[in-house]
Amino acid sequence: MNLSIQRALAARILKVGKERIWIDPERDDDVSIAITREDIRNLIHEKVIKVKYDKGISRVRAKQIKEKKRFGKRKGPGSRKGKKHSIVSKKRKWILKIRPQRKYLRRLRAKRIITPTNYRKLYRWATAGIFRSVRHLEHFINEKKMKRR
Repeated sequence: MNLSIQRALAARILKVGKERIWIDPERDDDVSIAITREDIRNLIHEKVIKVKYDKGISRVRAKQIKEKKRFGKRKGPGSRKGKKHSIVSKKRKWILKIRPQRKYLRRLRAKRIITPTNYRKLYRWATAGIFRSVRHLEHFINEKKMKRR
């Protein structure tokens, strides 16, 4: 049974696309007799004609990819676009390097493992960019015997 005219009318009344109109298959004959807007409105009221839910775009795959990237996956050279510093800026790289070093130094000073004088000296050197990482800083402190204990 061709209900394209009724479907189009219902779509215009409900202000949705024709594809989103659902017509009860058991009441096809009632719908086929409906030719006026008023008839269609009555059928909508009787729930013979309904609007299907709008289809969304699933974010499941995007969330899975984001989760993998959190663990360092999917970040190889083939996935990168742009220059070296457009992926992680120089400033961001510096921040990621210096903050843990300063935190480590504060922890050592708080536990009284290094003296305040040594703390100042090491803090300045860290700011000067002498240490590559916390591990490097730790190695330097042990090598120069700057620990109290």
